[in-house]
Amino acid sequence: MKIYYGWIVVAAGAVMGCVAMGAMFSLAVFLQPMSEATGWSRTGISSAMTLDFLAMGISAFGWGALTDRFGPRFVVLAGAVLLGLGLALASRATGLLEFQIVYGVIVGIAAGAIVAPMMATTTGWFEKNRSLAVSLVSAGMGVAPLTVSPFASWLISAYDWRTAQLSIAIFAWVLLIPTAFLVRRAPAVPGARPGVAVAGDSGITAGRALRSPQFIVLAATYFACCAMHSGPIFHTVSYAMACGIPPIAAVTIYSVEGLAGLGGRIVFGLAGDRFGVKLVLVIGLMIQAVAAGAYFFTRELGEFYGVAIIFGAAYGGVMPLYSVIAREYFPMRIMGTMIGAASLVASLGMALGPALGGWVFDRFGTYGWLYIGSFAVGLGAAAIALAFPPFPSAKRRVLQTA
Repeated sequence: MKIYYGWIVVAAGAVMGCVAMGAMFSLAVFLQPMSEATGWSRTGISSAMTLDFLAMGISAFGWGALTDRFGPRFVVLAGAVLLGLGLALASRATGLLEFQIVYGVIVGIAAGAIVAPMMATTTGWFEKNRSLAVSLVSAGMGVAPLTVSPFASWLISAYDWRTAQLSIAIFAWVLLIPTAFLVRRAPAVPGARPGVAVAGDSGITAGRALRSPQFIVLAATYFACCAMHSGPIFHTVSYAMACGIPPIAAVTIYSVEGLAGLGGRIVFGLAGDRFGVKLVLVIGLMIQAVAAGAYFFTRELGEFYGVAIIFGAAYGGVMPLYSVIAREYFPMRIMGTMIGAASLVASLGMALGPALGGWVFDRFGTYGWLYIGSFAVGLGAAAIALAFPPFPSAKRRVLQTA
């Protein structure tokens, strides 16, 4: 039985996303041993992650445009090379500023070359099962904390942080460079003809698409969604410890969220294909908002686990749906640009939550207002999502693929 090549692209995207995001987020594992070995402050080391988010978001827009022009293989191959290079150079850094620039900029740019382009490429391979396919690629990224981080922890315990980081760089090169050659641009839809005018917009340019109501609603919803969940994701472990939960147990709350997110991606992906992606997104955003607000009332470890399962499944499940919605509105020839631009806006929301959460705690001595604010922003995201215009007809989307 011949396997449809789109599923091979999905598998390649899942693997590449797992390694790229896992390598970037493994900084949390390196934080303590790096600080102890170098004397660098934890705040200084952690700031490299903030730079990662910003670099990944900004570069995603450029990488997306290059994907549209030259195809995804060139872009993800460049990302694979840059990822290993950034990690290798960071492992040799002799000063904090050097580390921040190398890890926070090069690694972030590398991740931007893999995440958004692979999501955009996957949408082009599927008409049926599109939500599921994109969700499976996202699930690979979601499993990153459960794979690369433990590997990094074992390397650090066996050697030292520099050797561990260099080893991950080599591992990234060995795994990602061959995988990049499996990635292909989606084939043209049979019967689609370049230059066909459909309702006056089949030849829409990227600039016009970025100013369209469809993209404005997409970007605003994506921003609010990420601003809502990034604060709780980042601060809930600290909040649990403030509630008297032992540190070792508190860390497991984050793991529970991650595991629930994997299941959420599959469930929401299947639901999006069956019931419609816009409806599933709105419902997911509302569940996410209620779960974030529920943390305000949570005090015991069992309660934290219960909320983490719902919250993790919801935020993990809705994230891939934005790429699916973008593909419903815009032709495949500009999909890399559109998803890259949406990722740029979303990254600003992701960077906002942790900073505001820290300010809330410093100002009020409690995280309570963080969760109340996240609840309100989450409801706002769901309200914005209700403004999505109707999708084009199936015939019109096929012609737009040209």
